[in-house]
This record gives sequence, structure tokens and C-alpha cells, in this order.
Amino acid sequence: MLGVGLLMLGNGLQGSLLGVRAAEEAFGNTVTGLVMSAYFVGFLAGSTLTPRKLRQVGHIRVFAALASITSVAILVHVLFIDPWVWAAMRLVTGFAYAGLYVVTESWLNGHAGNHLRGRLLAFYMVISYLGMGGGQLLLNVADPSGVVLFLIVSILMSVALVPILLSYTPQPDISEPEAMNLRRLYRLSPLGTLGCLLTGVANGSVFGMGAVFATGSGLAVDQVAAFMGAFILGGALLQWPLGKLSDKTDRQAVIVVVAALATALSLAGLLLGGEARSLTLLGVLLGGTTLTLYSLFLACANDVLTPQQTLAASSSLVLALGVGAILGPLTTGLLMDALGPDGFLWDLALIHAAIVAFGGYCLIRHPASDSGEHGHYVAVPAGTAPLGATWVEEAANEPAQLELALVETPVEATGEPVG
Repeated sequence: MLGVGLLMLGNGLQGSLLGVRAAEEAFGNTVTGLVMSAYFVGFLAGSTLTPRKLRQVGHIRVFAALASITSVAILVHVLFIDPWVWAAMRLVTGFAYAGLYVVTESWLNGHAGNHLRGRLLAFYMVISYLGMGGGQLLLNVADPSGVVLFLIVSILMSVALVPILLSYTPQPDISEPEAMNLRRLYRLSPLGTLGCLLTGVANGSVFGMGAVFATGSGLAVDQVAAFMGAFILGGALLQWPLGKLSDKTDRQAVIVVVAALATALSLAGLLLGGEARSLTLLGVLLGGTTLTLYSLFLACANDVLTPQQTLAASSSLVLALGVGAILGPLTTGLLMDALGPDGFLWDLALIHAAIVAFGGYCLIRHPASDSGEHGHYVAVPAGTAPLGATWVEEAANEPAQLELALVETPVEATGEPVG
């Protein structure tokens, strides 16, 4: 877990650092969006290819190689202040981080019994959020226009190697989950599938362009760090309350309400101007709505999947999330070029309005089962690698931890999708 914390600390710092530095170097919003999107392209590739390499050479060697790559890649950013070079390094970094998540999460999953997996996952989520939030605060340690912060990221990535290299825990066996066609997954759970795509766009916008928005709104470096940290804090605080609420009522309705709140908050943010405290409060509230939707969509899909289907569907849901995350910085960059910093909030408003519209359609067209039974909600940070998502689904179906009755998948029996 120490290694995970250091990984997320470095990832949280470098995301905001590169956004602020790109603004200082006058890359432009569209170009910055392209640079940031490259991370998610690499992430998709890394999460797909790493399981194969794990079976060939093992967890420790893969982790060491990928951590070394990230440690070097961040330093290349300060050697060559060029958007093309930065885009290439973001792609490499995304590939490496996806692989690191796969290694870490599969290792933990392999050694967690049914009686521990749910609690260990929750602890993993907390460590992830704390690391990402702490990374935002490290932005205050030095001037982003210098090299110190880049060196700190490199050091964090190198030190993250130590716990896993010195671990005496035997490496787990790993098998790559079978793929499920996205079309079939959409037939099973239209809201869960399309929702993961749309929330990927929103999360890509937040983590790729949030710091650019804050800088363009006139916030100082420490205020940018506070704004991004507030986003993550809001997501951490509201994960469980919203999840528990969705367990007890119509999950589709909860999704629609949360997305509607995110839309309203985004539009309200247009009235705030560049006042730091107001934007920080907005960050907490937007984070609590925007960053919690991914877990709700996963649970929504789980409601109509059998245990065998969840293992096959998990990587497809992460694929949808990743594709959306690639599009997020691109759409936000274009809107910010056209509308200024407000384009960031307009982008979030449009994304969540689309979720409200489609969620409302699903509520009418495919109402929840009369039995009121749900697959159990498990909080998970948006952007986990496929094996991590598989772990979430496994934890969600553990009879030792919760009383769960999975209904028969409607599309198999009647051809009509639900959720």
C-alpha cells in the first residue's frame, strides 16, 4: 500500500504540474488538451498489454520496468519544452501507469481472501484518493516553472519501487479475463455502458484540464492545488453515502439526480468568476457528483449481470471509460479556446446533461426490477485498470460479505435490456 500511495502521489502531482506548466509555456488550450489526452491513449494500451507480459516475466520485473519508465519520462518534459515531445511522454506515462495499476491491484487481489477483499479494496480506494489529493498539495512546494517539482515526481516513482522489490510475498497467478463485445454489453446494460463512456469524458476533462481552467481563471499556484485537491476530496467524501443510497432505492434514479446536480453546479460555477474560495467550494461539490458516477455506473451494470458475466464485462467497461477519457481533454480544450476558461464548466454541464437525458430515458423505457434487488455497490476510483475493475466486480459479488441476490439477466430471457 505504501507503493500505491507513492504512485498516486506522483501521478496527482504531475497531472496538475503539466497543466500549469503548459499554460505558462503558452501551448494553448487545444494543444494542451491533445497532450493530456495522450496519457489516456497510453493507458488503454498499457491496461491491455500488461497482463500478457505479467504471465511472461512476473509481477516484480514488470513493476520495476514500468516504474523506471515513468521516472525517466517526467524528466524528459523539462529537457524538451515541446508539445509533441510532451504528448509522446504522456502516452508513455499512461502506458506505464496502467501497467503499474494492473500489477499492484492483481497482486493485492491474488492474496486477498473473500473475507478480506471488500475491506482491502475500500482501503486501497482511500489510499488512492489520499495520494492523488496529496499530489495536488505538493504543487506548492516549488515554482512550476522550474525543475524541482519534476524531480520530486521522478523521486516518488523511484522510491515506489522499494516496497514491492523488497516484498517477500509470493507472486500470484494471473489470467487475462475474456473480452465481452461492447454491443452485447450495451444490450445488457445501456445506462451502465454509455454512462461509463460519458463519465470517462468528464473525468478526462477534470484531470486533464482542471488545472488549466483554474490557472486561466486567475488562481495562483497554491490555489490551483487547493482547487484540484478539493475535487478529489469531494469524490472521496460522497462515494459511500451515494453508493449506499443507490443500494436502497432505484439506482438509475440516483444516477439521474447526481448527474443533474453536476449539471446545475457546473452552470452555477459560471457565475463565480475567479474567486478562489468559491471555486474551491465548487470543486468539492463538483467532485462529489462528477467523480462518484463511475462507481454508480459499475453497480448499475452489475445489477443485470451474472457473476460469470461480470468478469468478462469489467474490461469492456474500463475500455469505455478510457475512450471517454481520451475525448475529455480534447473537447474541453476546444471549448476553452472558443469560450475561455468557462469552456471547462460548459463541457462538464453538457456531459452531465447528456447523462440526465439518457438516464431519464432508461428510467421510462427500462424501469428497475420490481423486486428492488441490486448488485452491491463498491466504491472504486475512476480510471482503475481492467484487473482492478475485475476485482471490484468480484468483491461486489462476495456472499461472505453481503447478502446478494442477482436477478436473471433480462436480455437473455426477454430480449429487453435493463439499466
